[in-house]
Amino acid sequence: MDERERTRLSKFLSFALRHEPGAIGVELDDAGWVSVDLLLESARGHGTEITRAMLEDIVATSSKHRFVLSDDGQRIRAAQGHSVDVDLQYAIAVPPDILFHGTIESRMPAIRAQGLLRMSRHHVHLSLDAATARAVAARRGKPVVLEILAGRMHRDGFAFHVSTNGVWLTEHVPPAYIQITRPK
Repeated sequence: MDERERTRLSKFLSFALRHEPGAIGVELDDAGWVSVDLLLESARGHGTEITRAMLEDIVATSSKHRFVLSDDGQRIRAAQGHSVDVDLQYAIAVPPDILFHGTIESRMPAIRAQGLLRMSRHHVHLSLDAATARAVAARRGKPVVLEILAGRMHRDGFAFHVSTNGVWLTEHVPPAYIQITRPK
């Protein structure tokens, strides 16, 4: 499978496992899991051929580690980023003092006024490093990297979780905890 096909199938899986499972006729359980066999059968029935080997390759080689197979390999789910109702059951974790969020210049007035909101997702996504945040933002326009005072937020009572792929999650980042970093 070439990189272009891997990307196409990864986007299809993100759509089905994060946003619209019903569009291909699957239903996620409360924690976001679905049977691998059912997913592959449903994808095929909706015109997307994915074999188990292809699926395992996508899970194993994804630089962003968007998908997780269960320990027995029989179920799959997205690591985070859902817009459908799931409980990923991530434990509360103590974040590092600083985390990062990538956004674009046009969103800055709203961020200055309201902070970072989860919007249609379950959480605001935060990165351990500025480079990752910048790469995420650059897909949408001129990137702006925000430093999030996560340690202070945590001490002030805000809950954080960390997904299996290392993305830090919180429900809201108020403006008082955001510092703007301009690219050099």
